[in-house]
Amino acid sequence: MDRTLIEAARSGNEEAFASIARGSADRLFAVAHRILRDVGLAEDAVQQTLVTAWRQLPELREVDRFDAWIHRILVHACYAEARRARRWSANVRMLSVDGPATPDTTLGVATRDALDRGFRRLPPEQRAVFVLHHYLGWPLAEIAETLGVPLGTVKSRIHYATSSLRAALEADARPSTPASRERMA
Repeated sequence: MDRTLIEAARSGNEEAFASIARGSADRLFAVAHRILRDVGLAEDAVQQTLVTAWRQLPELREVDRFDAWIHRILVHACYAEARRARRWSANVRMLSVDGPATPDTTLGVATRDALDRGFRRLPPEQRAVFVLHHYLGWPLAEIAETLGVPLGTVKSRIHYATSSLRAALEADARPSTPASRERMA
């Protein structure tokens, strides 16, 4: 981000902040969407992030740390949206009667869908760390510093997120049997 633009925005220049918002909104939305897995919630989190950033920008001590600072605000906004969204949601799981007779050309889509279902089951704190590390490529120490949590907490969240995703993929890959379908009914 342009240092002079951030300095101008810190001084109260609304045009400078609008330029910053336009330049970073898509990146912030991409991260929020990967954490929240919902377009509406991600849009709300980004909007809240930009409002909070505008209000707190004069308090930013290190202009060079603007990106980490705004991502921290975004992650906390995602946590708040996830808490607000804890309402009833349907998780429908399709059970196949038999395996496919021919090779499935949509295997990639099915895998992505299974991964998405598993990702939705993760707590927002695990999703946030997973996205920052695997999507943005941030080192674990930087994530810990940005989120204000110990490095061990970040490592633990990555570990549990990875384990949960692996378990979800393995569970989706297991064929269902007639006996297990009867237990589910």
